[in-house]
Amino acid sequence: MKQLVRSSDSVVNDVFDCSHPIPPGSRQYFEYLQSRGVTHFKVPLSWAQLLPTGLSSQPQQAVVTCYQTLLKLLLEVGLQPLVILHGSTVPEALKSRYGGWESQQLVDMFQQYAEFAFQEFGALAPSWVTLSDLDNVQHGGQATGAPSPLQNVLQLNKNIYQLYHQRFPGRRLSLGLKASDVAILPQIKVLDNDDLNIVGWDMMDMLPKLDMQDMPTSHGILEYKGNAAITNSYQNVWNTFGAQTTTERDLFISQSFPSGFQWATSSESFKVEGGWLEDGKGQTIWDRFGHENNVFDNQTADVACDSVHKVDYDVYLLRGLNVNTYQFSISWARIFPSGRWAKPSEKGVLYYDKLIDALIESGIHPVVTLYHWDLPQALQDHGGWTNASIIEAFKNYADFCFYRFGDRVKTWNTFSSPWVVSHAGYGTGEHPPGEKDYVVASYQVTHNILKSHAEAWHIYNDKYRKEQGGKVGIALNSDWAEPVDPSRPEDLAAADHYLQFMLGWFAHPIFVDGDYPLALKNQTKQKRSECRHSEPARLPVFTPEESQRIRGTADFFGLNHYTSRLVNHSDGGCIPGPQGVGNFQAHVDPSWSSTASDWIYSAPWGLRRLLNYISTEYLSVTRVPIYITGNGMPTEYSGDTLNDTGRINYMKSYINEALKAIVLDEVDVQRFTVQSLMDGFEGKQGYSQRFGLHHVNFEDADRPRTPKQSAYFYSDIIQQNGFGSSKSNVFKGAQRQLTRRPTALSPSEVPSKSKVVWEKFSLQSKFQRNMYHYGTFSQGFSWGVSSSAYQIEGGWNADGKGPSVWDTFTHKPNNIPANANGDVACDSYHRLEEDLFMLRALRVKSYRFSLSWSRIFPDGQCSSLNPKGVEYYNRLIDGLITYNITPMVTLYHWDLPQSLQDLGGWENVNVTEFFNDFCDYCFATFGDRVKFWMTFNQPQTIAWSGYGLGQIPPNVRNPGTAPYRIAHNLIKAHAKAYHTYDDKYRKNQGGLVSIALNANWIEPKDVNVPREVAAADRALQFQLGWFAHPIFKTGDYPDAMKWQVGNKSELQGLSESRLPSFTDEDKSFIKGTADIFCVNHYTTKIARHATAQLKPHSYEHDQDLSEEKEEDSVTTAISDQTAVAWGLRRLLNWIKEEYGDPEIYITENGVATDIKTTVDDPARVFYYKTYIDEALKACDLDGVKLKGYIATSLMDSFEWLNGYKIGFGLHHVDFTNPNQPRTPKYSAHFYYQVIKNNGFPVPDDEMMHYGHFRDDFIWSTATASYQIEGGWRADGKGLSIWDKFAHTPLRVSSDDNGDIACDSYHKIEEDVAILKQLKVTHYRFSISWPRVLPDGTTKHINEAGLNYYDRLVDALLAANIQPHITLHHWDLPLALQDIGGWENETVIVKFRDYADLIFDRLGHKVKFWITINEPYNIAAVGNGYGAAAPGNSFRPATLPYLVAHSLIKAHAEVWHLYNDKYRAKQNGMISITLNSDWAEPRNPYKQEDIDAARRVVQFTLGWFAHPIFNGDYSDMMKTIIRERSLAGNLQKSRLPEFTPDEINRIKGTYDYFGFNHYTTVLAFSLDYKNHQHFDGDRSAGTIHDRTALDSGSGWLKITPFGFRRILNFIKEEYGNPPIIITENGVSERGPIDLNDVHRSYYYEKYINQVLKAALLDNVDIRGYTAWSLMDNLEWATGFSERFGLFYVNRSDPKLPRVAKNSVASYSTIIKCNGFPDPAYGPHECMTSESKGTESSGYTVGFLGMELSIGEAEIGLNTTFALLVVAVMHQSMDRAGLRGG
Repeated sequence: MKQLVRSSDSVVNDVFDCSHPIPPGSRQYFEYLQSRGVTHFKVPLSWAQLLPTGLSSQPQQAVVTCYQTLLKLLLEVGLQPLVILHGSTVPEALKSRYGGWESQQLVDMFQQYAEFAFQEFGALAPSWVTLSDLDNVQHGGQATGAPSPLQNVLQLNKNIYQLYHQRFPGRRLSLGLKASDVAILPQIKVLDNDDLNIVGWDMMDMLPKLDMQDMPTSHGILEYKGNAAITNSYQNVWNTFGAQTTTERDLFISQSFPSGFQWATSSESFKVEGGWLEDGKGQTIWDRFGHENNVFDNQTADVACDSVHKVDYDVYLLRGLNVNTYQFSISWARIFPSGRWAKPSEKGVLYYDKLIDALIESGIHPVVTLYHWDLPQALQDHGGWTNASIIEAFKNYADFCFYRFGDRVKTWNTFSSPWVVSHAGYGTGEHPPGEKDYVVASYQVTHNILKSHAEAWHIYNDKYRKEQGGKVGIALNSDWAEPVDPSRPEDLAAADHYLQFMLGWFAHPIFVDGDYPLALKNQTKQKRSECRHSEPARLPVFTPEESQRIRGTADFFGLNHYTSRLVNHSDGGCIPGPQGVGNFQAHVDPSWSSTASDWIYSAPWGLRRLLNYISTEYLSVTRVPIYITGNGMPTEYSGDTLNDTGRINYMKSYINEALKAIVLDEVDVQRFTVQSLMDGFEGKQGYSQRFGLHHVNFEDADRPRTPKQSAYFYSDIIQQNGFGSSKSNVFKGAQRQLTRRPTALSPSEVPSKSKVVWEKFSLQSKFQRNMYHYGTFSQGFSWGVSSSAYQIEGGWNADGKGPSVWDTFTHKPNNIPANANGDVACDSYHRLEEDLFMLRALRVKSYRFSLSWSRIFPDGQCSSLNPKGVEYYNRLIDGLITYNITPMVTLYHWDLPQSLQDLGGWENVNVTEFFNDFCDYCFATFGDRVKFWMTFNQPQTIAWSGYGLGQIPPNVRNPGTAPYRIAHNLIKAHAKAYHTYDDKYRKNQGGLVSIALNANWIEPKDVNVPREVAAADRALQFQLGWFAHPIFKTGDYPDAMKWQVGNKSELQGLSESRLPSFTDEDKSFIKGTADIFCVNHYTTKIARHATAQLKPHSYEHDQDLSEEKEEDSVTTAISDQTAVAWGLRRLLNWIKEEYGDPEIYITENGVATDIKTTVDDPARVFYYKTYIDEALKACDLDGVKLKGYIATSLMDSFEWLNGYKIGFGLHHVDFTNPNQPRTPKYSAHFYYQVIKNNGFPVPDDEMMHYGHFRDDFIWSTATASYQIEGGWRADGKGLSIWDKFAHTPLRVSSDDNGDIACDSYHKIEEDVAILKQLKVTHYRFSISWPRVLPDGTTKHINEAGLNYYDRLVDALLAANIQPHITLHHWDLPLALQDIGGWENETVIVKFRDYADLIFDRLGHKVKFWITINEPYNIAAVGNGYGAAAPGNSFRPATLPYLVAHSLIKAHAEVWHLYNDKYRAKQNGMISITLNSDWAEPRNPYKQEDIDAARRVVQFTLGWFAHPIFNGDYSDMMKTIIRERSLAGNLQKSRLPEFTPDEINRIKGTYDYFGFNHYTTVLAFSLDYKNHQHFDGDRSAGTIHDRTALDSGSGWLKITPFGFRRILNFIKEEYGNPPIIITENGVSERGPIDLNDVHRSYYYEKYINQVLKAALLDNVDIRGYTAWSLMDNLEWATGFSERFGLFYVNRSDPKLPRVAKNSVASYSTIIKCNGFPDPAYGPHECMTSESKGTESSGYTVGFLGMELSIGEAEIGLNTTFALLVVAVMHQSMDRAGLRGG
């Protein structure tokens, strides 16, 4: 042993000989050596100190004790002593007496000394060396002829060897050789024998120049105070970097990362997903932690960023960032709610499937973390990570994830920052589960996590690696640690300990030797030894097998790094925790930049140093790459949240340090991950700290995500791959070949031949017109977005830009609302990267923008060229090309340089020359990259609004002549620019030039009136043809214009037409000056002929027509631009017919929403969904050559005369924020999906499924007593509430009533005949309670009424049709309503008595019963809204709930009555029929809307189903109504409570689930504040999808897909009960049309959804009932809405039933028992038995004649046709157009 004594210039090594006590701190030094892999420690004994006299009988006892203590200490820390008997000096007494080793006496004394040493120390040391300095022996003096010293020593060694092995068999003893002893090896060989074993030599002398701190050896104890010993790795890193100056340390390098470097951002499940109990997700420890108010401001992660519903939103951000990698974690509890292996939550799995697929579709590599802190609470309830059984649970969870997602996920982190779990979750208790046990639990957690990690790695390695080829690693977190005082060795050692206790705790077992660092093990041992009255730490021990299984279980080293610490040595005493056990304290330098977190300070150089440390310490043997899996900093949640310069500085410096580690230090770093993608729930800090590159507004239910400045900064780094110079990609956009027409087009006729478009489309039925079309556009279809310079650029006078006419106009007060202007607008001039971000995210193929003439030529002329302006457009174009986006450039979008307006503007023909110069310059400057040019945008708007109406600059009001002159010049200017391109640039550049024309579609008021068609055609010619006819056809204006304006001018006394004329030369020059047809379209108008006034002269009056809105159109924020999607298809067809089938681009199409609409814009989604579909129809069905579609617009902007009151953008821009932040709207995500899908592929919901229902499937149709029976006072019938309601004025439409209705009371035979024709197996009808019991009680039974039902049942049975009877279908006896109706619980008893009577009289023949039909409508509509009988609306807060309560109990009583008294003998089935729409969220990305959709279904269907099928009202209803009631200062809930006995009596009172369904609604959250009523409780509004087909009922849209979904809901919610669909159907209104194609379509589509539910989803469906058998009284809408399969001719007193075409459709489905697969050929069930629509053998009276039903139908249709003709003739008479 040696001790080091340092001086200023030397190091002296002295042997430690126990002449003084063992140095303090020796234990720590030994522990450190052990932690670094040292296994043995050499202890040279001092013969001279032990036996000063040389005699073994006279030892120096203190020295003996010292050596014994030392050896024990070594053994305690895990080091094996290697004892040297002699390596120093011979005792002086012996040396003086015997001399050297040539003396046999000295040899004998040494042997005695050896025996003494073995006696005292043999038990403490398994390995010995006799002598370690043979060179000195060799060169010692010797007498002539005497044995050589070497011979003596070797013989001595042999003797001692034998002696040692006699005492200690199996141990080792040897000689020790130095490097210098190599020379005597030959002599040793000669002298050697079989018993002598030379084991090695002393390495110290071979490396004499190495300091002991560089290479710990077995030669000495370093004397120090505290932990002065440090590892090679840390010392090397510190030696390399510790002496750097600040300038050297912070040096910034401008270089690029290696090719293929991975740029990533990240998120964590519990921080962003929300949906905390969504779709069966289990509770996590963070859910519990937040709900127990342990988080800042009592915040929770219940919704967080709502990412579980916003996959598209999140991936949009990633595309915008341009990252190639996204790291996210899976929520264990979302997959396995209990944490244990079981059937996974499929919806949870589908969420991750969707996310992974979306990432891959966007070219982003998914990196999945299996565990990021959110343990399932169910596992924590059994000890969590402290329970060893969790290892198997985690292994199974990982196994499932690898199996399910591993085909697409190629990089896995088992854990992220597990140190935080152990430290904060189980040590300090700051994180959930909140355990404060740093003595046992924290270490046990790490132990189990390491074993769990290893098991997951081995699962992947053994089962999946070969097939999937992925990588599995772990993401460990670590600060960098530096000594507080680098001159103090103990601080250096303390810094190293800091790293070992944080990083090494996990890294050492995995990357080094399968065990904890020795520093950690020895420190815990020492503390346990020192702390006799407390236990600071209990470190578990790995078995050899466990160590072997853990070691090497990582394919990469994941590093989460955020900050650094200054560390000093400090005696931690017996305090648990890393600082106490590790004897160190951590600090921060106050000069380091702080963040919103008191944990993170910016010290970027620490990253480089840490990377070097990791590379040396952990990866020198196992060569795996380092992935930086997390780096970032938080900002405050208030203040300027978007302009996060602090984060930018942090990112810039940290990323550069990573670059330095790669480039300068050759550390293998392959990924950098910025934490995090967006603001989220930051654990205990809740939402008070923001790590995101994107700001999330947590106060907005939409959770909008807005890029911060750091997002744009990061995307720029990614684009440059670091900090080197940016290189633009080679443009990959397709260069189009110009297609020239072989022949010129003839001029348009008046009206044009294109009127065939009206002939083709205008007679379409609404059903045909609105049918949604699924399909995709042609390959290569161009999807884009648009903007224009003045609307978005801002920088109105920046960098030398000149003013435009719009600058001048908007700077005048009161011209624009709120005096808005485009001075700043979206500030795109300064925010180019932000615009490119949006375009990247949308993945558009093209971007249409305009050039600001006055930014390039400030005064409009080329002599004023502004290089800064040119530079801006060059950067924009280059940016587009970099991301493979085609620039579509508009040269002029209304912003004329003011200098040119001062010269007269477009009225001055010289401006056309200036415009040509401008175009020429742009073609020359940008044309190498721009291949699509538009000269003008909407020249019609320029001419008419700018020079006619004077609404826009230059605000000239001269409607009669100026528009025509301006248009004339614009056309010439366009043609000249076109020829300039054609002559000078086309050959080399190969681009296209066109002009963007605007056009509404114009529909004639009456397509059957020729002059109305001519007026519509004329309107199109005046708007579109004004410019298109000269350019695309003849070079001249359309004849319709020339004729109209010429004649008007002549009538006005003018000598020539106000419409200028083109010369033949002009015409030739203009004709054909467009390579493609570009059209802007927004709306449709209805035109009718009108004789307009002659004065004042006006372009508008010249047209002789009037325009109005389309009556069914949807309003928008611009009153004149209503949404009429079908007009686009017709316009495209008109262009095709009129202009020779050109290739067409829709260059603008969009809709305005008001300023209140920010990011949730469903109206825009509907607009695009319908308009783009009409464009698809034009392509797919009509053969229109549509090549591209441009959505207007990229973002909200300055909207001309509306300023900022409205917005057209796919992105919301907050103009109140100086950063003009851009946030994607719902419509942006919708449009991206359209682009991705290239249209609207047929969804699974729309695909037909072929197959058959079960053999005993019930096929039925239905009616209700009040709706069909009539005979309202016949044969003693009592009054019902509907009798009174219908006889009350203004209650029923058209004052209709059910007095006669369909007169079914007298028409049993007719009704049964049409049932037979329909081929149903069952017929559902209701009994009129007051017809049987006039006063509602059994005091008087009306036998005549009972007899009617008895006869009906018999007739049905005779026809082999089973009756299905509803006891109560809304027509409560009025006498019972007079005593309170269903609110009065005595009615329950009376209902039971009534049912008892019916069961007794009819039950032996009837096997299917329904107690009550749609109790929801009785309770909510009849007794809440008052829109149905009994018309109560005066107590909406309570009455609906009271009525519902009684209805449920009444049902239960009747069910029990049947069950107890009749079932055994009648053997029937009884249940209740409930109704419900299906509800989808209006915005499917929005948790509030999703919750609203749930409430709609629960408050409709669940209100009644939950008590009957599950017991009691749903928790949702009970909680909401209770909370709202108490908030309204009520003492208790307005929802009545069932007693436990009532719950038991009600639950299970069903034999099947009777279900009525018609449509699907879109739900959204609607806050009714504190209004106490049913709607307020439901807190949801509903609308319909605008793309769904209409019916005759405003509430009913044809939405088949919802049927399957709600049937599955019933299955899941109520235990898959047998379901009989007891109503389903569709209405019409208006003229009678027996060809009810919409009804046939409805039944086919809806019944097919039922089939899917039955066959594909295993929903237990037993029957289907069509509503309704015949047209009848549709309650409050009277006879205006008709649901019947059979038409009832109410004009005939006999009320004949006439089959509609849907009868054949439905009966065919019945015959086929489903849908035979057409692939197998025609099925026999598809053949009709007879043609026509006659009811077998049945005649009806029609106009005094007895006809068959079929003949009556023909007669009816003929009558209607004649009626139409008569009306037309009458109209013509009124108009004076008929002669004679």
